[in-house]
Amino acid sequence: MNKNIGVIGLGYVGLPLLREFLAKGFQALGFDIDEKKVISLNHGQSYIHHIPSELIQDWITDKHFLATTDFSRLTEVDSILICVPTPLDDHLQPDLQFVIDTCEQIAPYLKKEQLVILESTTYPGTTRDIMKPILEKSGLHAGKDFYLAYSPEREDPGNASFTTSSIPKVVGGFTQSCLQKAVALYQEIVDVVPVSSVEVAESSKILENTYRAVNIALVNELKMLFDRMDIDIWEVIRAASTKPFGFQTFYPGPGLGGHCIPIDPFYLTWKAKEYDFHTRFIELAGEINNHQPYYVVDRLIRVLSHRCISIVNANILIVGVSYKPNVDDTRESPAFKIMDLLAKEQAHISYHDPYNPAISPNRKYDYQMTSVDLTRSGDEFYDAALIITDHENVDYELVIRKAKLVLDTRNIIKRLKLPTDKLWTA
Repeated sequence: MNKNIGVIGLGYVGLPLLREFLAKGFQALGFDIDEKKVISLNHGQSYIHHIPSELIQDWITDKHFLATTDFSRLTEVDSILICVPTPLDDHLQPDLQFVIDTCEQIAPYLKKEQLVILESTTYPGTTRDIMKPILEKSGLHAGKDFYLAYSPEREDPGNASFTTSSIPKVVGGFTQSCLQKAVALYQEIVDVVPVSSVEVAESSKILENTYRAVNIALVNELKMLFDRMDIDIWEVIRAASTKPFGFQTFYPGPGLGGHCIPIDPFYLTWKAKEYDFHTRFIELAGEINNHQPYYVVDRLIRVLSHRCISIVNANILIVGVSYKPNVDDTRESPAFKIMDLLAKEQAHISYHDPYNPAISPNRKYDYQMTSVDLTRSGDEFYDAALIITDHENVDYELVIRKAKLVLDTRNIIKRLKLPTDKLWTA
């Protein structure tokens, strides 16, 4: 196995992947169109919380890694791993522009015997129908002159129990020889699960995240029903989870976040229409999950009214803007939609998040804010604190003191058994 790899896309998937290959003695080039990321990495500075800067400094010192925006250097590597975003557009349609642009950049430099693997989550058929024709503009043919495969990323930022090296890799090849080549590469760092085609591999990732999205939608719908019935959904889940078989725990929340669960099911829904098939179950789950930020804001307006406080000009503290606890990852975080809805109600918004000292404009929202320091003097500074992300290193007792009421979408206050008469749930 030739140990020179190139990773395109130096984010939450690309950097952990590099970490594992570099630990096994590979030489690596990292490619990204974001010059700021490239400069940061080449100066030994990480921009992802769970990838320490000291690790990147070791890569640079050992001369095993270099980041670049120069795609002509793809000729220097034996394997190319693509880890670029695959978002949805404003109409919930797949946006494969990053994949298409990346393949267009690879094609002029593709060489014989190179292995190209897509790791980005996508719908079945992307590798064969989208990537292959673009790459073959090089004059080389997949399965004959170069190898083509698909292996879905399974990163879970912040999960201490499972890391890149301990999560098996599903791998599908365009041909049998493509599969063998890809399996040989990944076996250097992780256990591999070979499958019969790239389409099976693509579908497996869609299934994993659609399964979660549907079950989360179920508990979100029950949360709204039990709210009307004055039943605590969290206590219901705790009771049901004592059954030792036939039940898996899922929890409600303020909306879905991350780059997978809110997006992947809609990739399959879109593809299904090509086969004259309507995925009603998936679409209903998406509808319920996408409604959650609206439910949270409506709930906040109601609980404020119990204190005779109008949402107009109310000072609202958002606690946590990451999409999940104890990470700095804000991709698709429901916090931003909730902030947007609150701004439309003319509320004044601040946020506190120890993992995100500042937030910048992204593809959907134009926020440029810094996290507030809760230790400053004065009690009941906020009309309401709205807990979106249950980070462990937040002083929730201080949050309670700082707000006239607390709306908790994650049940963290009850889990910590903090006494208060200000608590509401959503």
